[in-house]
Amino acid sequence: METIRGTNLGNWLVLEKWMKPDLFEGCEAEDETYLARKMPAGQFKALLKEHRESYISEKDFQTIRDFGLNIVRLPLPYHVFGGRPPLVSCIEYVDKAMDWAEQYGLKVLLNLHTVPGSQNGYDKGGLTGVCKWRENPEEVEYALTVLERLAKRYGTRKGLFGIEVLNEPISFIVCKTVPLTGKTADKEEAKGSGYVPLSFLKKFYKEAYRRLRAILPEDKTIVFHDGFRLMSWNHFFKKNGFQNTMLDTHFYIFSMENFVPFASPRIYQIYLAVCRWRIRHVQKAVPLIVGEWCICNKYADRMGDSVMGLREYRVRQRKKYRLIAKMELKSFAEARGWFYWNYQLLRDREAAMDQSWKESWDLCRCMRHGWITKKMIADIR
Repeated sequence: METIRGTNLGNWLVLEKWMKPDLFEGCEAEDETYLARKMPAGQFKALLKEHRESYISEKDFQTIRDFGLNIVRLPLPYHVFGGRPPLVSCIEYVDKAMDWAEQYGLKVLLNLHTVPGSQNGYDKGGLTGVCKWRENPEEVEYALTVLERLAKRYGTRKGLFGIEVLNEPISFIVCKTVPLTGKTADKEEAKGSGYVPLSFLKKFYKEAYRRLRAILPEDKTIVFHDGFRLMSWNHFFKKNGFQNTMLDTHFYIFSMENFVPFASPRIYQIYLAVCRWRIRHVQKAVPLIVGEWCICNKYADRMGDSVMGLREYRVRQRKKYRLIAKMELKSFAEARGWFYWNYQLLRDREAAMDQSWKESWDLCRCMRHGWITKKMIADIR
């Protein structure tokens, strides 16, 4: 396949409250699990049906192709096939995504984004403040069976690029720097939560590979997230005889800003130079993709002079965002490819964001504002 240039379809089949808060209005829930628990079953099903039917459509796959992209990364919940009430199945939408992707010449990377008990304790893991999946052998087995069912259902489809085993299993460092229990709805349920040890993760990855490779054709790729431990995988894939695999890592400059007292192009250059070195180093052992990245940053978002007019601010902001986008794309060029997070936050292209910084997370708005362009995507390989 040509260089991967893609986008994520986040918040479609796995809800993330910050991306579309109005879905949670009137309900004290921080994640999809508690939304399902607290909302009457009929109301919850109706809400999800309306959201899923309207948030992504066939037209969006045509738009993604027209952006110059060739693949989508599709986050899926562990209850994709149903059977975990009060959570709701969404397999029919995965079928639609595969059909639409094939119709417009795109590929699909299916990504298991959540597991029961959560692998990271964030809303993107389906359950905020809880990370206990690894402790329950039955739920670990359940995740493996979901992967097998996905492989059997889509393994021979032309549109399938591959399957990503698990999104963002949390590391010790991330667990300590971004506490898991900050927004937990039930402190008892959260008791015992913690990071996913590398030893457990490697064992799980080996078993997932064994099962998936037994089902998937050789040309379908099996993808593994680095678990926020990018430099820990140098010998793992070759040593275990893995074939047609990729390692996924996520680079967010806004996360780097949390540990840096000020923002500037020079700071980003240094950070991205380190990212580029790490990509180069890891790719000696295994092909690497940047599964999530975004141009969100304080440097471009800062208003600066309070007397600056809105038009002048927009012009300056556009220059700053384009600078950051070019820097990031250049840094990721040595990887096998990348996926922007996210394709969109709001369905209505003209709707106002509740916070302006969210615009930089929305690829449709980035393209409309000229912060990212088709030429930038095409030129940087």
